[in-house]
Amino acid sequence: MKIAIGNDHRGYKLKLALLDFLKTLGHEVTDMGFHDEQSSDHPIAAFKVGEAVVSGEVDRGVVICGSGVGVTVSVNKVKGVYAFAPMNEDQARMSREHNDTNVIAFGANFIEIEPAKAILKVWLETDADNDERFIRRRKQISDYENDKLNPQ
Repeated sequence: MKIAIGNDHRGYKLKLALLDFLKTLGHEVTDMGFHDEQSSDHPIAAFKVGEAVVSGEVDRGVVICGSGVGVTVSVNKVKGVYAFAPMNEDQARMSREHNDTNVIAFGANFIEIEPAKAILKVWLETDADNDERFIRRRKQISDYENDKLNPQ
């Protein structure tokens, strides 16, 4: 799988660990983040990752900042990106099965390396569930995103 990874200064160390981990799992990884711990702006890296995912340049994306919030908000502004910051492996699995998320976010200040690896691995190994109710809900989201649905 082709994966883009991006980070700000707070996510630099976790990015290095996840970058190596992804490569050991056999994934092709493109680093779109910052390369040191000097202050940097998370939206820049998040937008790059999101654009790479939506364009099809990569299959999925990983974004990292201190809290996980800034990169999640930023990358979700890229039309076609569905990102979240998981707390555990079950959330990661359900995000793929139910919502077909294509970007995962981590808050480096709040997660250790080994749990992040475990969550990332589950997320990468889980496919979207094509049960009718999940397809319907995902379509409602994409329709709204594309101004095709006006909820009452």
